Amino acid sequence: MLGTATFLAIRSSHASNQSPMTDLLDQARALLTNLHAAELTAFLKEWPVASEPRTVPASSVPVLSWLPNIQRSAPAFSAPLVNALVRNAGSLAWRRSYSPAAVGAQFYENYGWTEIAGLTGPTPSKRLACGVLLLGPHVTYPPHRHEADEIYVPLAGTAAWKHGDEGWHERVPGSVIHHASYVPHAMQTGQEPLLALYLWRSENLAQTSQLDPAPGPG
Repeated sequence: MLGTATFLAIRSSHASNQSPMTDLLDQARALLTNLHAAELTAFLKEWPVASEPRTVPASSVPVLSWLPNIQRSAPAFSAPLVNALVRNAGSLAWRRSYSPAAVGAQFYENYGWTEIAGLTGPTPSKRLACGVLLLGPHVTYPPHRHEADEIYVPLAGTAAWKHGDEGWHERVPGSVIHHASYVPHAMQTGQEPLLALYLWRSENLAQTSQLDPAPGPG
């Protein structure tokens, strides 16, 4: 794998003459529209209109070192969006929502997300947030929940997903995974990293995800 700093520096230099947010947001909308999934209708109705971009300082996380692997494994339906993301990764603000104490060091080092549109992303949007989640191999995103209505679409990497009281189910790239308000959900990667597009729909995008308490003994 390339080091994160070297990889992002190369990609950032290639993207210097592009508008990253226009490219990424257009690719995301095209991909979602082409899925023709009924669950996406309400989300696409809230899609942000073109506006003056917000300046958001770029930041990095260690899990970005898996982006070259993600790019090589991306299927045809998601390749344009994945390529645009990799091309512009060095211009984006990558974040983590939890502390190492809350989720453990292994997960913390193999997890990150960036918002493309929303309250803090470069494209302003008050009712719909759109971004991507990146998980490294062999990690579990623990059960969590939030008020926002949520959609995930895996772009590359097959992972197991848990919804409510159901068991784990593998979901392949192109699946449309819907989490209704306050329904707990979790993700678990295997041999390969996961890149997934996410959408949040809510009147309060300033909310945060809440981890479910770990089950007690017995």
